Amino acid sequence: MKVVLIDAGGANIGSVRYALQRLGVDAQLSADPALISSADRVILPGVGAAAPAMARLRELDLIELIQGLRQPLLGICLGMQLLYDASEEGDVACLGLVPGRVRRLRPSTGVRVPHMGWNRLQVMADSPLLDGLDDRAQAYFVHSFAAPLTPDTLASSTHGDVFAAVVGRGNCFGAQFHPERSAATGARLLENFLRGAVA
Repeated sequence: MKVVLIDAGGANIGSVRYALQRLGVDAQLSADPALISSADRVILPGVGAAAPAMARLRELDLIELIQGLRQPLLGICLGMQLLYDASEEGDVACLGLVPGRVRRLRPSTGVRVPHMGWNRLQVMADSPLLDGLDDRAQAYFVHSFAAPLTPDTLASSTHGDVFAAVVGRGNCFGAQFHPERSAATGARLLENFLRGAVA
């Protein structure tokens, strides 16, 4: 299986590659359109802010390519947020693959932003991406912005507000948490993406 990590400058790329290697997959890191287009699975990792990340994809001339992918695509953390129409972070238009607008998490008493740490997943829809995961599953989050619940939400989590933790629409999937830092839960989600019938 040929897996390509889009080199969009995300700080978590190395740890995602190691997580995939533990599953027996040596993913290539690339911004080469031909290599990305020929992959069996494509992953868009990301740590940082939406506006610079979209500027980087634009600079690399990858926006239309990503929008046109037909193979399974997984966005991780910021990479998931970039799948949406727009983000409140920098008031930027994103890839438009999943309807909705990413908004800032609201701090309140006992609720700190950024949200950092382990949180429970609430499964909301059947999906091969979530095979083997249930409402006891815990995942590791680091984020200040989050996507709303929509019909594309596969699993949610709560940090003050309820937000989309895993999404799926057509061949596009996203995890707001970091599967590469989420122990068995993250490994299972990545395994399902790599091996499961997710498209």
